[in-house]
Amino acid sequence: MGDLFDELAELEETVDDHEEREQVRETMRMMMDVQEPAVFGRLVFGFDRSDAAEALLGSLLFGIPMFVEGGTEEVGLFIADRPLYFVLTNALTIALVIGILYVADFQDVRVHNPILGVLPRKFTGVLTIPLVTAVVVMTAWGRVDWAEPWLAVCQISVALVPMAIGSALGDLLPG
Repeated sequence: MGDLFDELAELEETVDDHEEREQVRETMRMMMDVQEPAVFGRLVFGFDRSDAAEALLGSLLFGIPMFVEGGTEEVGLFIADRPLYFVLTNALTIALVIGILYVADFQDVRVHNPILGVLPRKFTGVLTIPLVTAVVVMTAWGRVDWAEPWLAVCQISVALVPMAIGSALGDLLPG
């Protein structure tokens, strides 16, 4: 199924007529609909409302313990004094999400119609949802103090690591 999708994606790029391009896209959507409902190894692309809901659930499941534990604040305080550790923490988050989405092969994730021609929709959604969730919940629950913005950003960065893992797994794993 993945090879067929790749061939249709190549065809979509070569077609000049708008109507024909839409027909190729419709064929790609139909192919996704008729795919056998396998647990793992399904071909997935894009990022829609159901993906967003699954990513939100996964990020909350992994994030709520981070919000209520004092360790998140302590680690945030630690990396606030060490900017290199802040950069490494965020690089780890990005690397883990890339690994789960594109390397671990839970599902056959394809990049289709990226944002601005560069950013994969699934990758962007899987990182944006836990980030926004962490900012909102940690602010609402008084877990960050925006009077010290650098410390708040560092604490959110710490909570984001497991939340992004939960978001990626929630999006990809069935059920």
